[in-house]
Amino acid sequence: MIESFICSGILQYTVVYMDATTIKIKLDTKHQLDQFKEYKRESYDELIRKMIHIVKNVKTQPELSKEAITAIENARKRIKAGNFVTEEEAKKRLGF
Repeated sequence: MIESFICSGILQYTVVYMDATTIKIKLDTKHQLDQFKEYKRESYDELIRKMIHIVKNVKTQPELSKEAITAIENARKRIKAGNFVTEEEAKKRLGF
């Protein structure tokens, strides 16, 4: 839901409400999910959506799913080895 607040005919600010829910998981489950993150600030929503996508594709396109899993594992190895570009460096390279 998006709400805009108008004062004297001028748009002051916009508030965006995202539908969200809280789920309860065991601490061990959280730690296991953390191991699948590709980058430190990856949200659990992003992580879970990615996992759902992979699981759905396992049935219909098993080879593609294996490629996705391999790509994720390789990305995790690169990140752990420090072989990545920070957000600040990417902005600098792209001129932002």
